[in-house]
Amino acid sequence: MASWVLSECGIRPLPKFYPKPKTGLTNLNASSCRLRVPKLDLGCSSFSCSSSLKERNWALKVSAPVRIQSVGEENRDERGNISGVNGIVEDDGEFDPGAPPPFKLADIRAAIPKHCWVKNPWKSMSYVVRDVAVVFGLAAAAAYFNNWVVWPLYWFAQGTMFWALFVLGHDCGHGSFSNNPKLNSVVGHLLHSSILVPYHGWRISHRTHHQNHGHVENDESWHPLPEKIYKSLDNVTRKLRFTLPFPLLAYPVYLWSRSPGKTGSHYDPNSDLFVPNERKDVITSTICWTAMVGLLVGLSFVMGPVQILKLYGIPYWIFVMWLDLVTYLHHHGHEDKLPWYRGKEWSYLRGGLTTLDRDYGWINNIHHDIGTHVIHHLFPQIPHYHLIEATEAAKPVLGKYYREPKKSGPLPLYLLGVLIRSMKKDHYVSDEGDVVYYQTDPQINGPQK
Repeated sequence: MASWVLSECGIRPLPKFYPKPKTGLTNLNASSCRLRVPKLDLGCSSFSCSSSLKERNWALKVSAPVRIQSVGEENRDERGNISGVNGIVEDDGEFDPGAPPPFKLADIRAAIPKHCWVKNPWKSMSYVVRDVAVVFGLAAAAAYFNNWVVWPLYWFAQGTMFWALFVLGHDCGHGSFSNNPKLNSVVGHLLHSSILVPYHGWRISHRTHHQNHGHVENDESWHPLPEKIYKSLDNVTRKLRFTLPFPLLAYPVYLWSRSPGKTGSHYDPNSDLFVPNERKDVITSTICWTAMVGLLVGLSFVMGPVQILKLYGIPYWIFVMWLDLVTYLHHHGHEDKLPWYRGKEWSYLRGGLTTLDRDYGWINNIHHDIGTHVIHHLFPQIPHYHLIEATEAAKPVLGKYYREPKKSGPLPLYLLGVLIRSMKKDHYVSDEGDVVYYQTDPQINGPQK
């Protein structure tokens, strides 16, 4: 039903569902809106869809309103609480982040200006040209000066630029780079393969993350471990998972073997991450990844392994740390506990509202405003250069469900403190309950105050 809700909001091109539950959305032709859902009296004339009446089991059980209430129909009381069309206040009393919001996905969609949905491939490509030029310029400068005053600065700067390349490839995977699937695939493969990421393999699993975010069992990225799985881990694994810097080096391991409690590899076309008709895509990306590894090995014979380590190896690990840091902090570490859901309590909207925006100071522009994450999670086809404007437009609708990020200095050093505190507190969730919050294992870091 997530696809129904997204289509209700007018997002184009629309995703399609594959037979396997947890993985299948890709872009459909925007001129068609074919959804396999049971016939419903939607009571909506603002859009038209052709529907297949075949029943099937859905992995995503997103609550869909019979009637979409527009933003204009909402009222607010003197305290700023959103009320329904009859003036009944739906947010009366202390705010509960785990309660269903008093607005619909369509209300947020309607508040965002139409031009924010427009994808400009020339503008997207200009960011690629900019980033690639900076990457080669930094490498040339570091190789030219070749001294130990320059190298540490180069490693941080180049690792950050590798992360910027990843974000652009990530946009290709979402289809927010352009409306041309072939262009998205070519650019995505070039960008992601250059930093040892299997483009299609990761794109598909990341799609699963967006489809199921906030769901304890079905989420794919930095999801909580249920208490039973957590306590089944050996002490070394448990300690490494929550002791810095090891969690910030987890991404390559995740690509090979996923998270505890899940199986499959992003490089294996037969992994349960993928459905059969995605096999060729995964093979293509794995071949591209292997070619990049071969290129690095060849360059190490030409330039020497130490030089390749300095020019590429260390920046690669800085990039991995950026990726793990940003991904984790967009879903953890708020001063108030954020809910996770199971069963009927989960919906696409409620899961997406537990994401967090983060301010990265100077890095915001470098990594293409990926810190503006809430709207990206709800509407991943909005291009990155419209995310800030879209967020500002959506804030009045989101109300208390939007958590304003703390302003950063030039470098977001304060986020290291947020990360450390979260790692000490957010360990597992209960095996029971449909709305759960992180609990702390006192054996990891000692009793918490």
